[in-house]
Amino acid sequence: MKYYITTTLPYVNAKPHIGFALEIVQADALARYHRLRGEEVIFNTGTDEHGQKIYEKALEEGKEPKAYVDEYAAKFDALKDTLNLSYTNFIQTSDPKHEAAAQEFWKRCEARGDIYKARYQVKYCVGCELEKTDSELVDNRCPVHPNLELQLVDEENYFFKFSNYQQPLLDLYEKHPDFVVPENRLREIKTFVEGGLKDFSISRIASKMPWGVPVPGDEMQVMYVWFDALVNYISTLGWPDESGAFRFWPGVQVAGKDNLRQQSAMWQAMLMSAGVAPSKQIFIHGFITSGGQKMSKSLGNVVDPFDEVKEYGTDALRYYLLREIPSHDDGDFSRERMEERYAELANRLGNLVSRVAAMSVKYFEGKLDEVDIDWSGRQKTLDEAIAQYDFKVYLDEVFAVVDEANEEVDKKEPFKLVKQDEAAAKQVLSMISQQIRWIGRALAPVLPQTSSEILRRYDKVILVGESLFPRRDLTASFPPSPLST
Repeated sequence: MKYYITTTLPYVNAKPHIGFALEIVQADALARYHRLRGEEVIFNTGTDEHGQKIYEKALEEGKEPKAYVDEYAAKFDALKDTLNLSYTNFIQTSDPKHEAAAQEFWKRCEARGDIYKARYQVKYCVGCELEKTDSELVDNRCPVHPNLELQLVDEENYFFKFSNYQQPLLDLYEKHPDFVVPENRLREIKTFVEGGLKDFSISRIASKMPWGVPVPGDEMQVMYVWFDALVNYISTLGWPDESGAFRFWPGVQVAGKDNLRQQSAMWQAMLMSAGVAPSKQIFIHGFITSGGQKMSKSLGNVVDPFDEVKEYGTDALRYYLLREIPSHDDGDFSRERMEERYAELANRLGNLVSRVAAMSVKYFEGKLDEVDIDWSGRQKTLDEAIAQYDFKVYLDEVFAVVDEANEEVDKKEPFKLVKQDEAAAKQVLSMISQQIRWIGRALAPVLPQTSSEILRRYDKVILVGESLFPRRDLTASFPPSPLST
């Protein structure tokens, strides 16, 4: 079995933030889960490096665009170690192989009759890299980027015949009722497509915006960033060569709700035009707010994933993102909740692993009996949660077993029982150790470091070790307010 999963490609006009960390950790959990099932996995991520706002940012910093994007691409690639990610492919859209694939994709859409040239007059948001209709604006500004002035674009560009694909897209959604997850996002995109599709511009004049992939046969134009960037999902697989890694296509795409239209309608229409199979499935997640507010540099509430890992560790941050943030809706990030979730790991999971190992080594030299437990019901719940991209349900099920094991320790008190009935105490610890082994295996896709350490300690002979989640000095994290001293 082959499994291909890809994130969107973040723009390199700023360093990585917690919102993209959520997306790539979700994708990593899926990739790890499918590997554990014995499937061959390609996991793709990378950086989106063309377009107006990146070109302007490079000029602002006095750098050549290529030097600028390479510098920022390295910052995103650094997430691999920081978040313990297992991606196999990291693609930059400025890579010559990607640019060649984008040009071939253009040629195939053009040969299909889906590309034409026309006058382009529109209000354009550089932040979204999308045109905006008046109905989408609030006080004549983009609601997603209200701090940016809209650009009024009036020039001759190439267009893609999006309008040709209304019925084919509706047929796709009808044939595959789980094409977009969650269901409310599928309804949203169906409503959008049913309302009629407007052809969209796919190029810019090179003299005004030279940082882009040259349009085949017209050096006066460069490709519009969305048209170029979306091709990464297949160029990373070696397309247009269909003999190698491209056999992993179609794949699963993970994207934020602001990417719904591009991923599940625009890209699918482009694939149809180029004669390439549509995506397998698209999972849409929500946004992360900070302390109940939208994150923004001006408010100073942007959360840096590198800082959070330094403070709490990789698996603690992964745990927060996968259990605290709803998979299908917006969720909030706060240091207070992060502390609570960390304490949960330390007190419920870490304490269980430590105290059972200590008793097992003290009373039985770490040598316990094999115990058979039927985990099929639990595994079915985990499988169903992954199928729905519901990581909270997945972790809720794992921690239900954590709680059951803790309750068994508290109820049976093997540290007392061993003085009265050694065999009974050994049986109790053997049963609980099997529960801990299952917990360790179940955590492998979501908390890989923790999983590895649990399974190392709970091998044939149980070992003691340092606390999985050391107690934290809260006064160091939250210094007292000057008003309280």
